Amino acid sequence: MLPSKLHALFCLCTCLALVYPFDWQDLNPVAHIKSEAWVSKMQALMAAASIGQTKIPRGNGSYSVGCTDLMFNYTNKGTFLRLYYPSQDDGHSDTVWIPNKEYFLGLSKFLGTHWLVGKIMNLFFGSITIPAAWNAPLRTGEKYPLIIFSHGLGAFRTIYSAIGIDLASHGFIVAAVEHRDGSACSTYYFKDQPAAEIGSKSWLYLRTVKRGEEEFPLRNEQVQQRAKECSQALSLILDIDHGRPVTNVLDLEFDVEQLKDSIDRDKIAVIGHSFGGATVIQTLSEDQRFRCGIALDAWMLPIGDEVFSRIPQPLFFINSERFQYPSNIIRMKKCFLPDRERKMITVKGAVHQNFVDFTFVTSKIIGYLFTLKGHIDSNVAISLSNKASLAFLQKHLGLQKDFDQWDSLVEGEDDNLIPGTNIDTTNHEATLQNSTEIERPNLD
Repeated sequence: MLPSKLHALFCLCTCLALVYPFDWQDLNPVAHIKSEAWVSKMQALMAAASIGQTKIPRGNGSYSVGCTDLMFNYTNKGTFLRLYYPSQDDGHSDTVWIPNKEYFLGLSKFLGTHWLVGKIMNLFFGSITIPAAWNAPLRTGEKYPLIIFSHGLGAFRTIYSAIGIDLASHGFIVAAVEHRDGSACSTYYFKDQPAAEIGSKSWLYLRTVKRGEEEFPLRNEQVQQRAKECSQALSLILDIDHGRPVTNVLDLEFDVEQLKDSIDRDKIAVIGHSFGGATVIQTLSEDQRFRCGIALDAWMLPIGDEVFSRIPQPLFFINSERFQYPSNIIRMKKCFLPDRERKMITVKGAVHQNFVDFTFVTSKIIGYLFTLKGHIDSNVAISLSNKASLAFLQKHLGLQKDFDQWDSLVEGEDDNLIPGTNIDTTNHEATLQNSTEIERPNLD
């Protein structure tokens, strides 16, 4: 989930406009974007807002990292994903972080703000790149474990690159799915083959809960579709691994056939954040090809109670201290059954957005004011989460690596970690049993 407080970008620009004034009410975007004076003022705004801004971190592993986008089947029923993978180090340029302005427009819709906020966000963030080589050739001669990654509500495939890049740098192939269930702020497809050939995109935007509509039925339907999309992505990648000829609709430089014989088919896991964490649980309950799962600050509301007992695979909850709340933790604990491998840790001082790239690309002031950053350093938080994930994956995928050096993190043994949770659910459980109300999170 992206926080509603991201509308702070709009507030920021309004405040900075007092320093660099121009008439917002009379703003004609087309005319003013072409105006040199307007552009120079926006550059001044961006410079002021970028004080203390950091970069999306490089992976800490020994592998160079490549990145590409894959779309199989041009319709909205097809699979769309961003792929991070160990690459040959051949000097390809870095990857554009958010490649289309429509994603920023989608974010403005999700935040409930004016469409101009999307334009402003595009100016702030549209040129940012991530430290992964765009369309670089795959490093061949090795079989890699595979991770399917599921994004949060209002997010999309590209904004978890700090996680995807780090896993790929440690020898994983990571497929970050862009969901078409109406939970992405924006996504696109092609109406027909001619549209695909000329790149004429059809955009889908976030499906919001309507006035008077119950949230659980919608979110439960979405999480079931999301799980199917994760399984569909896995099936397609395994088909390619088997040598089945598949065409990337996006017609990029990356040769999909490189993926043949590249996947260690016994070492497959699913990871997701927030709504994606719920998707991890739903996916594990339906698809035994996934050997284990990691739920990052999972939002548990979408999951039906019948699912909790249907997950035989190991499951790891990594939570932020600020996001979690009693009824959510109670639902997580329903997964903790006898003879099932379950772990939970909480990152001290972390907020929900510490798992998302926005924590790195916003300034310290904005990050702290609007909880895109926690009290813990963003690089420390993501490093702890990634290292604990690697240790968990080594154990349950049977990897022959050195990730077991971080086994203690899985137990919460670090000054910046809490074993289990910081949330006291003792009194809340009795209250919840006598109430039909759905408690909502205090979103960061």
